[in-house]
Amino acid sequence: MIDPADARQLESLLRRHRITPQHRLGQNFLIDSQLRDAIATATEISASDEVLEVGAGVGTLTLALANLARRVVAVEFDRALIPALREVVTVKHNVEIVQADILHFDVAAAFPNGGELVAGNIPYNLTGALVRKLLDPSPRPRRLMLVVQKEVAERWTAATTASLGTIAVQVFSVPRMVMTIPASAFTPRPRVDSALVFMDVRERPAVDVPDLERFFRFVEEVFQFRRKQIGGTLARIAGVGSAEAATRLHELGVEAERRPQTLTLPEWEAVYAAFNPNLDR
Repeated sequence: MIDPADARQLESLLRRHRITPQHRLGQNFLIDSQLRDAIATATEISASDEVLEVGAGVGTLTLALANLARRVVAVEFDRALIPALREVVTVKHNVEIVQADILHFDVAAAFPNGGELVAGNIPYNLTGALVRKLLDPSPRPRRLMLVVQKEVAERWTAATTASLGTIAVQVFSVPRMVMTIPASAFTPRPRVDSALVFMDVRERPAVDVPDLERFFRFVEEVFQFRRKQIGGTLARIAGVGSAEAATRLHELGVEAERRPQTLTLPEWEAVYAAFNPNLDR
C-alpha cells in the first residue's frame, strides 16, 4: 500500500502522475506519518461515523480516516490529483472519491441525515466561505476538524471577533485549538505553521436574531471600516447622527471609540439589534 505521508513514496507518486503542487490551490502535502496518525487519533472517529474530507489531495489523511470511519467521502477540487488519490486509496472500499469544488458540492445529498464529521487541510482563502457553506444550512455536521494557518486558528478561538470568518465560526460552533503543526511537516513547505482546530457544532446559533443572513451582511458592512471607530461606522449604516449612535452604544455598554474587531459575540448581537436599519428597535 502506498503511504504518501512518506516523503520518498510521495515524491514517486507525484512524479508517476506528473503532478506539480499548485501554490494557488494551497497544495502542501503532509509528510509526517506520525503526525498524520496523531491528527487522526485526536479526532476520536468511531467505526459508525461518516466523514466528509475537504481537499483530500493525494490521500494522506484519507487513509487514516478510512481506517477509523464507516464511510469517507473524499472531495478534491484539482482534477489532476484524482488518479493519484485513487491509486492511494484503492484498497479502502469505504472511501468515495468526488472531484468537485467543495463550495458547490451538495453536502445534504451526501449526508441527508447530517451529523457527519468534517476533516481537511484548508487553504486560507477558503476558510470563511467554507465555514458558512458547511454550517449555515441544515442538516449540519456534528464537528469540523480543520487544519488551517495557526494565525487563523488563533483568531477563531479568541474571545473577541477579529474577522467575519471568526464570527461565523463562533456563531455556529464552539472552536478549540487541539495542536500546532509545524511548517516543516509539509512539502512544499509553507511560510507559516498550521494548527488543528475542532469546531463542535452548536444545536442553535449563538446569536438570537430573526435573520442570520441579514446579520452576517450587517457584520460584513461594519468590517469594511475595521480601522474606524465603531460609533461613526454604525451612525453611517443606521442613518443617524454620531451623537445618537454614541447614546445607543452607551446604553449597550459599548464605547463608541472601539473598533469592530474588539467586540464579543454578545456585543455584536446587541449592536445588530440597535443599529440594523432593516430591523425595528
